[in-house]
Amino acid sequence: KVLVNATSGKGKSTFTNILYGVRHDYDGKVLIDQKDIRSFSLHTWIELRKTKLSVIFQDLQLFGDLTTWENLQLKNSLTNHRTDIEINEMLEILGIPDKKNQTAKTLSLGQQQRVAIIRALLQPFDLLLMDEPFSHLDESNSRIAFDLICKETDKNKGGFILTSLGGKHGFTFDKELKL
Repeated sequence: KVLVNATSGKGKSTFTNILYGVRHDYDGKVLIDQKDIRSFSLHTWIELRKTKLSVIFQDLQLFGDLTTWENLQLKNSLTNHRTDIEINEMLEILGIPDKKNQTAKTLSLGQQQRVAIIRALLQPFDLLLMDEPFSHLDESNSRIAFDLICKETDKNKGGFILTSLGGKHGFTFDKELKL
C-alpha cells in the first residue's frame, strides 16, 4: 500500500495514467512483470485491465446517462467477479443504496466518487491505481471508503497506489513517496 503525496501539478494523474497504459508520452521505461509496457499489444492491455489492474480515475469517468446500478453492472459484466448481493453491500457500506436507480450525472461529486470506488472493486486485481480517490469526500466517508478498499485489496491479495494532494488522512501505508 503506497501513498504518492504531491501538490497540484506535480504529475500524479500523469503517473497513474502511464501505469494504466493510457499515456505513452514519457521518457524511460515502465515495466510490468519485467516487460516494458510500450511493447504491450491491445490484447495484453485488455487482459491486464480485466484481471490485474484496476483504476479510480480522478475525473471518475462514469457514464452520466446511466444509473448507478447500470454503471456498476457494466463493469461487473466484464468479469462477473461480484454478485448483485455483494454490489448492494458495497452500496450500503458507502452510504448510497438509495442512489442505485439515479443517473450518474445527477449525483453529487462525492456520490459519484463512491460509485467509481465500487466500480473499481468489481474485478479481480493485483494492483489498484487510485488518483485522488477521496477528493470529494468528507473525513468520515473517506475513512469508510478507505477501509473498504483495504479489505477488498487484501481479499484480492493485491496492493494499491494512492495519489493525494497532501496528508495521509490518518490512513496507514507501507510506503510514502513525496514529490
